[in-house]
Amino acid sequence: MKRISTLIVTGLAAAALATGCSSAITNQGGDTKCSDYIAADEKKQNETITQMLKDEGKNEPSNLELSGTRMAVQTYCQTVGTPDTKISQAPHL
Repeated sequence: MKRISTLIVTGLAAAALATGCSSAITNQGGDTKCSDYIAADEKKQNETITQMLKDEGKNEPSNLELSGTRMAVQTYCQTVGTPDTKISQAPHL
């Protein structure tokens, strides 16, 4: 069951990355709006997620934690979240 969930999240994230476009955003960490996050390229998304996790008091995230959190935020923003929702509201580790 967990494997199916992971595949679904991965598929949604891949589709989101394929349809996204690149734009410059300032790194506001968890205060970044879903609309800005979705529009950012993968590098900016990683920087934003890293900043959000650091703001929450965590150390530099591992590649696995970074990828998982990025996919969770991406999926949340494209399903439940609105364009003005802050990415910190997405469920993540």
